Amino acid sequence: MTETTPAPTPVLASGRDEGIPWHYGDPLREQRTLTSGAGVVDRSNRAVLAVPGDDRLGWLHSICSQHLSNLADGDSTEALVLSPHGHVEQHWQVTELDGTVWLDTEPGAGDDALAYLQKMRFLKRVEPADVSGDRAVLSLVGPATTTVLAVAGLPVPDAHRATALDAGGFVRRMDGPGADAADLLVPRADLAAYRDRLLAAGGTPAGIWAYEALRVEARRPRAGFETDHRTIPHEVGWIGVAVHLDKGCYRGQETVARVQNLGKPPRRLVLLHLSGEADALPEPGTPVELDGRTVGFLGTAVQHHEYGPIALAVIKRSLPDDAALTVAGTAVAIDA
Repeated sequence: MTETTPAPTPVLASGRDEGIPWHYGDPLREQRTLTSGAGVVDRSNRAVLAVPGDDRLGWLHSICSQHLSNLADGDSTEALVLSPHGHVEQHWQVTELDGTVWLDTEPGAGDDALAYLQKMRFLKRVEPADVSGDRAVLSLVGPATTTVLAVAGLPVPDAHRATALDAGGFVRRMDGPGADAADLLVPRADLAAYRDRLLAAGGTPAGIWAYEALRVEARRPRAGFETDHRTIPHEVGWIGVAVHLDKGCYRGQETVARVQNLGKPPRRLVLLHLSGEADALPEPGTPVELDGRTVGFLGTAVQHHEYGPIALAVIKRSLPDDAALTVAGTAVAIDA
C-alpha cells in the first residue's frame, strides 16, 4: 500500500447533507474521478438502524415492499415503506449479516424509520435500534472500486452482497451512481481510518456534489428530493429495485398492483437540461411549468462536469419530450 497525503480541507455541504464534504476544491474534477478512477465519498450523515432478533426477516418482509423473508447471510437490497394508499414514505438500503438486518436511510430519517418499526413491532422477537451515533457510511465510487478495495486489503463482495469487516461493519457492493460502487458501513470512530486506508490504496477524495451529479445523470431517485407526498414507486423507477411484485401482502400493495396491472402512473421521472445563465441552481421542489401551469416539480439540480446544469424532475406522464417547460421562469429541456 502506497503512502498518500491527507485529503484537502473540504467545503461542507448545507441543507439535507449539512456537515459532510460538499467538495474538496475542484468538484468537476472530482466528478471525473468517479467516472475514471475511484472516489471516496463521506456519506456519514445517513441514518443507520440495526434490527436483530429471531423474527427479523419475516417481520420486515411483512411491513415493507421488498421480499426479505429469504435473505441469506450477506444479501443486500433496497426496500420502501409505503402509505396505505401506496405513496412512498421511506427508502431503505437493507443488509442481512451475522444475525442482524442493517438499514441505512436518508439523513434525518432515522427517527421516522425507528418510530415505524416500533409501531409495527407487536409481539415479534426483534429489537430495532437507531445506531447512527455508532455506525457511519463511507462510499467508494468509480470503475476502480474493486481495485482500490483489494489494494486496501478489504473484501470485494459480489454485486448485492456484503462481507463483514474484522473490526465490525461490512463492505457492501450495491448499484451506485456510476459504473461501480461499494459502501462501507463502519464503526463511526473508525471512519477517518477507513477513509485514509482507501486513499492510500489509490482512492481520491470526492464530495457529495460529485456523487449527486452522477446520481442525477443516472436518473436514480432520492427520497425527499425526487419524491413528494403523492409519489408512487412506478413514477420514479423503484419497481423491481425496491419493490418486489411477487411477494405477499404489505401496506400499499393494492396501489402497486393496480398500477402494474391496469394502467400507467400519472407522473414520470425525467432528466432536465437547465439554462446555464442562472446565477444559482433552483431548489428541490421548485415548480416545473408549461404555459404558466404547474405540471411537476424539480428534484435535485446540480452542475455536471460534461452536461452543465442538469436536474431530475417529476412531471405529468402525458407531457411530450419536446414540451416547452420552464423552471423559475427559464426554459428547460427534457433529455429524451
